[in-house]
Amino acid sequence: MWETYRSLTRDASLKKRSLKNDTFRRVISYAKPLRSDIIFLILVVIVDALLVVAQPLLFKRIIDQGISAGDRNVVIITAILVAILALISAGLTIVTRLFSSKIGEGLILTLRSQVFEHVQSQPIAFFTRTQTGSLISRINGDVMGAQQAFTSTLTGIISNGISLVIVLATMIFLSWQITLTSLILLPLFLIPAKWMGKKVQALSREQMTLNSEMSQTMTERFNVSGALLVKLFGEPAVEGSSFFKKASRVRDIGIRIAMTNTVFFVGLTTVATIATAIVYGFGGSLVISGVMTLGTLLALTALLARLYGPLTALSNVRVDVMTAFVSFERVFEVLDLEPLVKDSEDSLNITKNHLDIEFKHVNFSYPTGAEVGIESLELAGDGNNEIETNLPTLENISFTVKAGTMLALVGPSGSGKTTISQLISRLYDPTSGQVLIGGVDIKKVLRQEIRSNIGVVTQDSHLFHDSIRNNLLYANQDANEQEIWQALKGAQIADFVESLPDKLNTIVGDRGYRLSGGEKQRIAIARVFLKQPKIVILDEATAHLDNENEAAVQKALATVLQGRTSVVIAHRLSTIINADQIAVIKDGKILAIGSHDGLLKSNTVYADLYNKQI
Repeated sequence: MWETYRSLTRDASLKKRSLKNDTFRRVISYAKPLRSDIIFLILVVIVDALLVVAQPLLFKRIIDQGISAGDRNVVIITAILVAILALISAGLTIVTRLFSSKIGEGLILTLRSQVFEHVQSQPIAFFTRTQTGSLISRINGDVMGAQQAFTSTLTGIISNGISLVIVLATMIFLSWQITLTSLILLPLFLIPAKWMGKKVQALSREQMTLNSEMSQTMTERFNVSGALLVKLFGEPAVEGSSFFKKASRVRDIGIRIAMTNTVFFVGLTTVATIATAIVYGFGGSLVISGVMTLGTLLALTALLARLYGPLTALSNVRVDVMTAFVSFERVFEVLDLEPLVKDSEDSLNITKNHLDIEFKHVNFSYPTGAEVGIESLELAGDGNNEIETNLPTLENISFTVKAGTMLALVGPSGSGKTTISQLISRLYDPTSGQVLIGGVDIKKVLRQEIRSNIGVVTQDSHLFHDSIRNNLLYANQDANEQEIWQALKGAQIADFVESLPDKLNTIVGDRGYRLSGGEKQRIAIARVFLKQPKIVILDEATAHLDNENEAAVQKALATVLQGRTSVVIAHRLSTIINADQIAVIKDGKILAIGSHDGLLKSNTVYADLYNKQI
């Protein structure tokens, strides 16, 4: 009954969807490492299907050759055989479940790992466009749907197909009249079931949408930033009323689904009972007439239940198969998105102890949505609400930062300062020109090696909802206790951590919100300090801090920058007066490079920025 329900409530619209030419081949490639388990599972399913007709035939023997003939030995021996077959069938069911789970969970592990690793390789632009919930659903829900191709769908088709052939052949052999009557009654069973299946499927789709809306509301309100916004601007009564309405709709649809499911199962059971009654009535007349034996009638009615289930499931087999394959395609859609930044096959190593940075005639434009995004994972829109243009972000950028010196980048918001820092970290590759670190074009260096040599502190440094210790160790898994405390001292935060009841084991909260802005920034600096990078990038690391916290953070930064090549994006120009070089950037172009005193005299843009702040 459950198999019939599952099959009939699939989305029938998938039958109209066409698959890509190589989808089947790619699906089979995932089966190859599991082929021995899959073959064994198929053999077990076949044996289990063959046992379907054995029990009704044994009951026939008990009635006709045992009870009716008065032969006690036949009754006892056959009853023992029935019990043995029941034990064998139970054992096969357990084995089937074991190997089905082994195959399915193995496939889930492979797909999830591949998708997770592939998503990690995507540029930042991918994450700015993608709905996080949709991406997580793709990794969880669609991977589970793909897994069913090798478990329930595969085993169901084989089991139902074999069972149907054997049951039908056995019923025809026992009585073609009863078999024909059973097949004529099939529409009485199938048509209402298909109609109810469509209704349940539509309600289930609506329920998923409503649950998604309610979950989105909770996700936005329950994270720290959302909760803060609600408390500052929201009205509790309005928020509560809005959520109550959404939850009420979820309740209503839940009741409708529960009642529809109940009617569905009651209807299936009733129709099956009516069909059985008709067969008993017709077959009973044949028994009274001497056309068949009582044991044959009982065997046929038992086989009838094993006929309608497989027939109904197989009538919807294309939907089952397409559901599994569409899930695979949705997973492949993510795996097929090529990352814009790739490692070179003939990669080089950065061997110098002190690294310089050089930009040679660099031009850059941010990638379009088609290059970095997947439409089905993005917010719905008509394509006219894109925040993207074909205008270049950087034009002919050239400069050199000698090893151990500091370059400060200043200019109006949106001028391209952060983009330059992202090119150094190779979060993007330039559209044209070269970025060199240690004299080597970074396109020829492994991304991991580049990033292992670079430490970054942004204006809103992210901390995981974890302990201070684990947030620090994220930069250097091999660091010992002494090195952690040295990093904290260098970041001017050791005394604060020491004063906490749980010290390094203190949980910092969602995105570090249990810490103040200054404390969070100094933990981020300690993380960079623990990494011991050769290059440090500061992207307005003190922009949102008050004077007292800024002074503490600047003292920590002075320590971490000592002896390292650094690029500093400065909002407060007072913090970069002593930089070795200051580059003034506007509209993606470098207007001038020089010292603070020199730029004050020669560059009006820098002079205006500085004088406004002073």
